[in-house]
Formats: sequence, C-alpha cells, structure tokens
Amino acid sequence: MQLDLVRRAETLGYHSVWSAEAYGADALSPLAYLAGLTSRIKLGTCIAQVAARPPTTLAMHALTIDALAGGGRMIVGVGVSGPQIVEGWYGQPWGKPMTRLRDYITILRATLRREAPVSHQGSEISLPYDGPGSLGQGKPLKSILHAASDIPIWMAAGGPRNVALAAELADGWFPMGMSASGTDGVADLLAEGFARRSADLPVPASFPVFNGVSITITDDVPATLDALRPRTGMYVGGMGSRTHNYHREAMARAGYPDEAQQITDLWNAGRKAEAIAAVPDAYLERNALIGPVSRIRERWAEGVVAPGVTGVIVAATQPEAVELMAELADITPNSTDLETP
Repeated sequence: MQLDLVRRAETLGYHSVWSAEAYGADALSPLAYLAGLTSRIKLGTCIAQVAARPPTTLAMHALTIDALAGGGRMIVGVGVSGPQIVEGWYGQPWGKPMTRLRDYITILRATLRREAPVSHQGSEISLPYDGPGSLGQGKPLKSILHAASDIPIWMAAGGPRNVALAAELADGWFPMGMSASGTDGVADLLAEGFARRSADLPVPASFPVFNGVSITITDDVPATLDALRPRTGMYVGGMGSRTHNYHREAMARAGYPDEAQQITDLWNAGRKAEAIAAVPDAYLERNALIGPVSRIRERWAEGVVAPGVTGVIVAATQPEAVELMAELADITPNSTDLETP
C-alpha cells in the first residue's frame, strides 16, 4: 500500500483511489485502511467480484467503510470476472453472468437504500434463499446499520449487452476494451440501457465513465514496454479459456482481434514467451503514458483519453508521475492540504 502516494493524490485534488481483487488481496480491506488515513478522496472498488461475496455482504462492507470515512466517499464498483476465477477460485457456478449481475445489483442497491426489508426472487440469486438445502425459515431483513450517505454503484462492462446493462442498472461505468471512438461507438447501447431504467432509478444528469491509464517517467521506453508485456500476455492468453476470456475480447474490441487470437493460440500451445512477445507496443501504449516528461506531454496532447471518458484511473508508482498527471489533467489542488513553507 503506497500510502504516501494516496495522500499526495488527495492533496493534489484527485477525485478517488481505487482497489481491485483477483485471487489474492481483496478489494475492501485497503479502502477500510485508507478511510482512516485520508479525509476527502473517494474510495472505490474497481472492481469487487460478484462471485466473491453475496450482495448483502458487499453492502455491509460498503456501509461500514463509508461510515468509517465520514460518509459520501464510498463507490462500489462490481463486475463478474471470468469462469476460471468464478468456478476455480470462488467455487461458484458460472451460470448466467448477466442475469446474476442484474440480481446482484438489484439486491445490493436495495440493501444500501434500506427502504424496506430486502426481498428478491431471481433466477440466479434469490433473497431469502429457498432453494435446495434450505429450511424455509429465511425472512426479508433490513440492515441495522443506517447509511452515512447514498453510495453509488458502478459496473465494469465491455460486451454490447453488458454495456447496455450498465447504463440500465448502474451509476457509472468502467469500460473494458473501449475503442478509440469512446462512448460515441456505443451511444446506441447506452441509450438503450438508459431507456430501460426503472422509475426509482432515473437517468443520471451525468454518467461517469472511468478508464485506466498507467504513467511511467523514464528514458527507456522499450524496457518499460517489455516490463508491461508479460502481464498483458498472461491476461489475454491465459486468463480464461478458448471460449471465455474477457481480456482477449477486450483486446479484439480495441482493434486488435488478430493479435489477440495469436496470443491466445501461442499461450495455449505452451509457447508463453512467444505469446508475450506478440503483444504489440501500440496496444500497450493505448492506455500507458511512458517516456520522458516531454514525450508524455506530447502523447497526452494527442488524445490518450477516448471521447466520452469522464475520468482516468491512474496507475503510477512514482510521486513525480502522480504530480505530472495532476498537471496534465488540470486538477485543482486541495489548498488546505498543501504544505506550507
């Protein structure tokens, strides 16, 4: 946990800090830790995997962290991951992921709102549970913890149906594999989702769309790209199966379908080094600012952020990179936090 970087980001006026999870560290514990060591910056999960915990459990985490943080700072971002992790790590059936997301977010929102005891009959998730093994004694319950604030729910989505689902159910969207056209390329899907929103969930005046970008200040661009290549090669080639791999699909949507298939074929043939070497520089640099400060400034000016993206989640380990990104994005510092001479 790079606490000093998070605190510096807060001072510089960054909107939020985000945590993730796979089959290692969870997404909630770091935010609980940061809640007591920061004062303004929002705390978000990007993403909490829905197979990792029931929706009421995620709501409990979110309500607790928001209370610890003083209210108004928590954002719950959710997504489904892939069948390798869902079935191989969490021991949950893959089932129908879109239906599960609908059930999950519906229960999660009802729990956070605390307007009534939570009851939901879905084909993937039902509450109370009355399926095999149940005693039939469950009853709808309402959180005994009152919300410190309204907690927004954001959703990770890449495929067409999932993008529409995010617009229908969520308060914000993390795009996977967004093309250079940005939200312009999925405007019809977003409109379709917004049109399906329920009466108690009106279309928001603004719909946050946050994409990711890494930033590394260096004089050795090739070496930095080579350091990024193994992770991308593993995710595209090995994080999933031949039939289900969201990272491969995201790479294809971003405009690299042939390269994505080549990496997958090489990885599944056991030729992992070749798969990693096949990751193109251009794909890595789509969401990475690498090089001397002058090169990073030039690339930012060329338009790394796709149209319609409202926020950039910055991955950085260098304090100077965090400061440069704040300058490039023209963030207004929190003046009361700035160090005095």
